[in-house]
Amino acid sequence: MNAKGIRFQSFSSGSSGNCYYLGNGKGGILIDAGIGIRRLKAQLARIGLGFDKIHAVLITHDHFDHIRSLGSYCKRLVKPIWMTRELYASLSKNWMISPHLKPVVELLPESGPAEIVEGSIFATPFVVPHDATQTLGYAIEIDGYKFVIMTDIGSMTDEAINYAKEASTVVVESNYDLGMLRRGPYPRPLQDRICGGCGHLSNDECADAIRDFMHEGLRNIFLCHLSAQNNTPELALQTVSKAVEGTGVRLEALPRTQASAFYEL
Repeated sequence: MNAKGIRFQSFSSGSSGNCYYLGNGKGGILIDAGIGIRRLKAQLARIGLGFDKIHAVLITHDHFDHIRSLGSYCKRLVKPIWMTRELYASLSKNWMISPHLKPVVELLPESGPAEIVEGSIFATPFVVPHDATQTLGYAIEIDGYKFVIMTDIGSMTDEAINYAKEASTVVVESNYDLGMLRRGPYPRPLQDRICGGCGHLSNDECADAIRDFMHEGLRNIFLCHLSAQNNTPELALQTVSKAVEGTGVRLEALPRTQASAFYEL
């Protein structure tokens, strides 16, 4: 185990559902609520955790695969659900979520970090291009360890690059291979939406971003939100590995519908 005992696991990463765990020896937080509450309980049990060890949930955006079970999380976890005022306004219009969200919602500050777990976990949101009401990446500091997640990002931004330049671990979207997308079954308007700058990040764009934020302190890169139709883990890793060659950085692709390994960062 590393000195700080920082742990990460993806429970699901893709259009069928998204949910991630980040924690330390005392418990941790979830990022997104895209898997069912029973599955969440089972996944947590496999790593020796109960609902009592989940201290908060961060929401990245309001697309269904990221908030599918948010109402259940509000009712069963009864822990703070963090989001921006803009996302809260959107989710307040969802009749299935709104009644359960109001008692537990916590609004992120307009700027700077929010103290998610007292004295332990701080999160700074940053807006990324994606065709939702608003989409957030997060720069998270847990016991001094810096972690960045940016899923569903249509194009890379300078702000996202700058946060990643300070992180030891980065979770970043590598959604599609452009050749597979253009040769695939999707109609042209959907293809254009995906690669139009406010959809998703391609393998090549992901590799370019990694070259931009690569730095000496970077230890782990996890590729997330891979498309089932327009990508494969092998192709994503083959493309992106060129950007980390010779650096010693661990590079892995997170499974779409199953839990990943339980990583000690």
